[in-house]
Amino acid sequence: SAAGTAASVGLGLVAGATYALYSWVVHRLMEQHVGRAAAMGAVFGAGGVLLLPVLAVTGAPLVESPSSFTVAVYMALVPMFLGYFLFGIGLARVRPSTATTLTLAEPAVAAVLAILVVGEQLSVLGWTGLSIIGAALVVLAVAPANATAERPQALVPAPARA
Repeated sequence: SAAGTAASVGLGLVAGATYALYSWVVHRLMEQHVGRAAAMGAVFGAGGVLLLPVLAVTGAPLVESPSSFTVAVYMALVPMFLGYFLFGIGLARVRPSTATTLTLAEPAVAAVLAILVVGEQLSVLGWTGLSIIGAALVVLAVAPANATAERPQALVPAPARA
């Protein structure tokens, strides 16, 4: 339905915006000499508190059975912790926009693995999206590093002499 599609697009935009905000906030904290682990922990902790209403609404299905709980613990420790640990290392070395753009490789790699390993078929729209992600990553890789370029200082008029 159109309403469902609009809601899905809206939630996707919110997810993208909050991910960009997460990257920016963690990078800013690290620039202020907050340790990488402390910065990421503070942002994840605040995000966890903000997600508590979702837990109340959904009824916490991830903790209702031992097998679900085991899957939740695995997901938290292996892909999430390890992924964000490595992301934090990268974020300490590059601009937040670069780090966030590079994370676009993850769904692209997942799609390619699904095609090669599982035999999935991508639609024309899927191939188009994969091509756009690839192009963005190529542009990012070959673009000059604007962060290190000196920016011209504004001209300040000399004080008038009396």
